[in-house]
Amino acid sequence: MYRAMKPSDSFYARILLALALIFSISSCSMVPEIEDETSDWSARQLYDTGKSALNTADYETALRYLESLEARFPYGRYAQQAQMDIIFAYYKFDEPESAIAAADRFIKLYPRHPKVDYAYYMRGLASFYQSMGTLDYLFNLDPSAREARGSQEAFQYFSILIKRYPNSDYAADSAQRLIYLHSILAKYEINVAHFYITRGAYIAAANRAKYVINNYKRTASSIEALVIMIKAYRHLGLYNLADDTLRILQLNAPEHPDLAQLKEGQT
Repeated sequence: MYRAMKPSDSFYARILLALALIFSISSCSMVPEIEDETSDWSARQLYDTGKSALNTADYETALRYLESLEARFPYGRYAQQAQMDIIFAYYKFDEPESAIAAADRFIKLYPRHPKVDYAYYMRGLASFYQSMGTLDYLFNLDPSAREARGSQEAFQYFSILIKRYPNSDYAADSAQRLIYLHSILAKYEINVAHFYITRGAYIAAANRAKYVINNYKRTASSIEALVIMIKAYRHLGLYNLADDTLRILQLNAPEHPDLAQLKEGQT
C-alpha cells in the first residue's frame, strides 16, 4: 500500500530559514544608500577642502577629506601633499602612533621627495611626544623617568635629518632637540643605574654608569655616573677602582654635594 511521505520538522525549518533570508535581503535592498557628496569631486576639490579644515584646526574633518583624496587619487602631487598634511593632522590630533605610521609610509614611498626632510622631522616629533604622554604636559613631569624608546627613536630621526639634509629648514630646530634628547637619554640611564643600586645589583649599576660616561660625556649625568660608580665599586669591594673614580670626580666636580660624604667612605 502506498504511503505519502510527510515532510520532517527539519524540512520545515529549512524552508522557514530560506524565507527569512529572502525577506532580509529584500528589506536591505529597500534601504536607501547614503549619498557621498564628494563622489564626483576632483583631487583639487578634496585637497582644498581638507586643507581648509586643517587651517582652522578641524583635524578630524581634514583627515576625512585628505584620506579620501589619497584613496581615490593615489598618484600625483595632490596625493603626495595630502600625505604630508595627514602626518601633521594626526600629530596635532594627538594620535602620534598614526602620525608615525603616516610618516614612515611617506618616507618609504618617496625617499627622494624634495620635502622628505619634513617627514623625518615630523617622525621625530611624533616619536618624542608619544613617549611623553598627556600627564607630562599637564604636570611638567620628567620625561627621563619614562620608558626611553620614544626618545631614542626621536633622536634617531632628528639625527638622520641633520646628517642627510643639513640645509633643511628643520635642521636647526632638530639640532636643538637633539641636545635636549641627549640629556634626557643620559638621565634615563642614570635612573636605571640608581634603580640597580637600590636593588643591590651593583655590577649592573656600575656598567650602566660606565655607559653614560662613554656615550653622554658632555651631560650633567656623566658626573652623577661617577658617583654611582664609586658607590657600586665600594659595595663590590673594588676599593682601588672606587678611589680612582673619586679622584676623577674631585677633578671634574669639586663642588659636588656628595663629595664630602664619599671622601669619608659613605655610600
